[in-house]
Amino acid sequence: MASLQKSANSKFFDQVLSLPTTPNELNNVVESCAAKKNFSKNSSIKIKEYFLNKNEKKLVKNERFIILTEKEVQLLELLLNKKKPVSKSDILSEVWKYATDADTHTVETHIYRLRKKINETFSDEKFITNSKEGYCF
Repeated sequence: MASLQKSANSKFFDQVLSLPTTPNELNNVVESCAAKKNFSKNSSIKIKEYFLNKNEKKLVKNERFIILTEKEVQLLELLLNKKKPVSKSDILSEVWKYATDADTHTVETHIYRLRKKINETFSDEKFITNSKEGYCF
């Protein structure tokens, strides 16, 4: 039967097999470890010199961090994945699911607040930039 053992240098529990074991128990342990690795890998994203921890909703740099809202996390992921400036209407559509022609200041307000949080903690005024084409890193 599989048992749990905490690794000294890991915040996750690693599964250890007690021998003798069955192929089914071995398969369960391998699948569990693979799922944990994928979960961990997909939850931490590098943006410039920062790390976005999606699970904890934190933006981290040099042991300092800010707590983000779910929409801020979605916004950062969108800007990162597009690799080019993203228009206000695309952000409204993809993050807030609004119609692209909606007349609202939602995007500007959220980006203003996010920039303010980043600047207060990291003194980085240029984390999110904007141009005629839209917002980007």
